[in-house]
Amino acid sequence: MERLDKVLANLGVGSRKEVKVMVKNGLVKVDGRPARDSGMQIDPEKAAIEVGGEILSYRKYIYLMMNKPGGVVSATFDNYDETVIDLLEDEHRIFEPFPVGRLDKDTVGLLIITNDGDLNHRLISPKWHVDKVYYAEIDKPVEDEDVRKFKEGVVLDDGYKCMSAKLEILAADENGSQVYVTIQEGKFHQVKRMFKSVGKEVVYLKRISFGPLKLDEQLPEGEYRELRKEEVEALQGK
Repeated sequence: MERLDKVLANLGVGSRKEVKVMVKNGLVKVDGRPARDSGMQIDPEKAAIEVGGEILSYRKYIYLMMNKPGGVVSATFDNYDETVIDLLEDEHRIFEPFPVGRLDKDTVGLLIITNDGDLNHRLISPKWHVDKVYYAEIDKPVEDEDVRKFKEGVVLDDGYKCMSAKLEILAADENGSQVYVTIQEGKFHQVKRMFKSVGKEVVYLKRISFGPLKLDEQLPEGEYRELRKEEVEALQGK
């Protein structure tokens, strides 16, 4: 059960204050009867809600794909920097969503944003072995020896040994390298620290896939869209 005003706010009808006025003016009906109190408890998945004669379709969760730009932090709030939530429209922000995992401030690419806690747990818990693939540009030549070390499990600067990771060399010369990196964890600055442990530096990092979900290349950096039904179901393992 949830408050009527919260449900309507989540549907983008208006703020709780605005909903209260609508209820007072007789514009809101629940199961065919005028709502008397904006704070009344309803089951949003069963109740028939009308506003101004229009029947509303309730949804509890939202699922968004963002092509995260550089300079923005993967958080719901920050005292100093703009967050990925700040980039959302009010109609999506009202659901109080959060980023699934995080991308470093200067890292770009695929970021899933949702208010579905169960999906969040499924995607970030190492026990589910969800692949996250990154395209990276490195300052030095990446060699077969690095591929072997990544596969065996790189030891980070704090002594933590990473799970086996896949490193694929796309191009490499004395000027640097382009690679794909696939990991199943999400330690702080992990990809950058993995390369640092083999004496190299990441100069550009972009996440291109998360589990079965691939970044929509039609999505400019800083833009986002709602996931399609089949994309959500794929993430849920259906």
